[in-house]
Amino acid sequence: MRAVVVEQTGGPEAMQVVERPAPEPGPGQVTVDVAASGVNFIDVYQRTGAYPKDLPFVVGSEGAGTVTAVGEGVDGVAVGDRVAWAMVDGGGYAEATVLAAERAVRVPDGVDLEVAAAAMLQGMTAHYLCETTFPAGPEHTALVHAAAGGVGLLLTQMLATKGTRVIATTGTEEKAALARAAGADEVVLYRDTDLVEEVRRVTDGDGVHVVYDGVGRTTFDDGLTLLRTRGMMVLYGASSGPVPPMDPQLLNRQGSLFLTRPTLGHYIADRAELLERAGAVLGQVAAGTLDVRIGGRYPLADAGRAHEDLEARRTTGKLLVLPRD
Repeated sequence: MRAVVVEQTGGPEAMQVVERPAPEPGPGQVTVDVAASGVNFIDVYQRTGAYPKDLPFVVGSEGAGTVTAVGEGVDGVAVGDRVAWAMVDGGGYAEATVLAAERAVRVPDGVDLEVAAAAMLQGMTAHYLCETTFPAGPEHTALVHAAAGGVGLLLTQMLATKGTRVIATTGTEEKAALARAAGADEVVLYRDTDLVEEVRRVTDGDGVHVVYDGVGRTTFDDGLTLLRTRGMMVLYGASSGPVPPMDPQLLNRQGSLFLTRPTLGHYIADRAELLERAGAVLGQVAAGTLDVRIGGRYPLADAGRAHEDLEARRTTGKLLVLPRD
């Protein structure tokens, strides 16, 4: 089978398509014929070495496909099942992969495998952000950065469904239109407008209850400034770079603020929570109440271009690598 492998960390050119032996499942594992693999910023961080991994490694950790073999002791997953996964080491850009059966989630009938692959990591991230980390409701106003991105579009939809007032940030009018279609009440074009001034204007000076920030360095300080007393900064990513060290006393001075740096792995740590969260997301997709936008599809040989497009913010929605040309 073919897989995208990194032998030495570096730029997008560090990813090479190589031939590898077809994987066989061990005890408690399943082998899956991969239909689509999700592209995520964690893939970039691992490729560059920002998140160290043992070399060489297969890039990616998210996808969907059809089970072709099961190992000893596997119960509840069978050959022919359509499954999806996220946060699985090595379960990414390849024609086939092996994963622990307990991390495989059945894809509901009527949900395309490409859509399932696109929904898993970013959908479950959006879900835990607004349902668990800061359970938003109709009494809240939320600031969502990069609202036309993969997480941003899904998070905006979920918040809008809950009745939360959403103020979205985007870089272009095209992306602003996507955010509005997802349910954003206000959109701020951060390249053309003073973010702090505009958010204060549309909130009558009150600010927001929560900031969902996957951008990091370039947005963090303004986000803290815009929080109401006892508001929460949910810093779940760093697409613009890591936030510099800060004095916790700043949280006191700006209104007894809360700051959290969550990650999806801690919100799907056991199978029961994984199934509950994935089931909620895929169930909404199946019901037609959550729209998953696929912003680009790339063959294995073009995985490097997918990373370039993601890092340059040339994309909207979710990017996929398709193993079958």
